[in-house]
Amino acid sequence: MRVVDLIKSTDKTAFSFEILPPLKGTGIEKLYKTVDTLREFDPKYINITTHRSEYVYKDLGNGLYQRARMRRRPGTVAVAAALQNKYNITTVPHILCSGFTREDTEYVLLDLQFLGITDLLVLRGDKAKHESAFVPEGNGYSHALELEGQINDFNKGLFVDGSPIKVTGTPFSYGVACYPEKHEESPNMEQDIYWLKKKVEAGAEYAVTQMFYDNRKYFEFVERVHKEGINVPIIPGIKPFGKLSQLSMIPKTFKIDLPQELASEAMKCKTDEEARALGVEWCIHQCRELIAYGVPSIHFYTVSAVESVKEVAKVIY
Repeated sequence: MRVVDLIKSTDKTAFSFEILPPLKGTGIEKLYKTVDTLREFDPKYINITTHRSEYVYKDLGNGLYQRARMRRRPGTVAVAAALQNKYNITTVPHILCSGFTREDTEYVLLDLQFLGITDLLVLRGDKAKHESAFVPEGNGYSHALELEGQINDFNKGLFVDGSPIKVTGTPFSYGVACYPEKHEESPNMEQDIYWLKKKVEAGAEYAVTQMFYDNRKYFEFVERVHKEGINVPIIPGIKPFGKLSQLSMIPKTFKIDLPQELASEAMKCKTDEEARALGVEWCIHQCRELIAYGVPSIHFYTVSAVESVKEVAKVIY
């Protein structure tokens, strides 16, 4: 079942969450523990992030450093297959422009199709840490819209070089990202929504939002995209506020605002545990309001927040 069908298959607001592949060499057991913690809430799907290679510098011990490329979190395809096989829950790997050539993408699509994984989240991805602006990898893509084009051609039975695929499998279906407070590189919200519409017209069946803490931003965004004729589900992406340092880290890292009410209460907290409890309370309020608004699904970002997400889900689900 496609993600859009899965979230429509329940009478209540659907539950899903996102995880990261384990750090290189650390094993998958911690991810299994995360899924075991949250599967009681009947997740309709699990997203698995993808991470590009980055340059690292190895100290050779003689005053010299050796530069090499390393992917700190490999294994997205394998993790998706392992989780889907172990839990029989639909997995949705992220597929990126960032760090991937067109040929790299083609091999990923082939591997996923062999494994029977046909739901994707299509993203441009972040720029490399050593770059001041996003640069595509080799002959790779600069925009998610271009990546959609390759996936669409693959679904039609065409390799990236135009040659035919002799035996085709189940077509891929996919969603994309959207930004209630606009993408940090977008000059304005109008431009951001313009490109979202293009991605939907190209075949995106739903959009998942960047995390947000002010539901008004989400409601206003949904109204604006509907006025532009974008009628796919806009799935809110939520993460509980977790510790005091996030007061400055979240706006800086994710380019989103914290509502004044949340910020004021967070500034009263003396410990991270008090901040975490506040975050759970705020997230429960957010989710109740979103459900009352009629969202078809809520998607939770779980990094460093699994127990908080569980506390929220116990109340909401």
